[in-house]
Amino acid sequence: MTTKRAAIFDVDGTLVDTNHLHVVTWWEAFHQAGHRVPMRDIHRAVGLGSDDLIEHLLGKDRDPGDDEQLVAAHHALYATYFDRLPPLDAAGELLRTLAGRGWEIVLATSASGAELSALRRAIDADDVILGAASADDVAEGKPAPDPVEQARKLAGVPSEGAVFVGDTVWDMKAAVRDGVTPLAVLSGGIPRTDLVSAGAHAVYQDPADLLDRLDTSVFADRE
Repeated sequence: MTTKRAAIFDVDGTLVDTNHLHVVTWWEAFHQAGHRVPMRDIHRAVGLGSDDLIEHLLGKDRDPGDDEQLVAAHHALYATYFDRLPPLDAAGELLRTLAGRGWEIVLATSASGAELSALRRAIDADDVILGAASADDVAEGKPAPDPVEQARKLAGVPSEGAVFVGDTVWDMKAAVRDGVTPLAVLSGGIPRTDLVSAGAHAVYQDPADLLDRLDTSVFADRE
């Protein structure tokens, strides 16, 4: 009997080239609300859920009554890109190749609703994606392990049978906390050293690089 295995993927910055779109649209949302937040700080916060991102950047002593307006502004600005979100090279091919090798493909993302639908259209691999653990499905987002754990549950796979691929420090921390093997890609713009320090088992340039080196990766070790 073949043991079930899950390949869990973050989406923004990992499969779709959207991190810098998030930086610009969050910057504009903060600007409209009268906050001056450096883009470099926003970049490093991308990957957190909206509420956690705002708290991370503005602090706990902010007026939380403004959070809903900030989230709505970011969503409205980002939604203008929904019909042209750019997939990273070989993203869909990587998912299909892993599915062809018997891996259950699941997404774990802070995106939800129309945003997640737009991202999945960009990836164009719904034929092999079993499901997605979105922000709507968990009590806490990354770096809490909840999104990764929920994705595993969708696939019916224990921690030791799963590999998680992401592009941020938050992704690596969530994977470590859930006990799955974390792999990182540099396509989100986070430095290699930061990803390794956060627990990355190995680091690849982007989905195409991981696909090219699949036979020497942890994915091959689990087959």
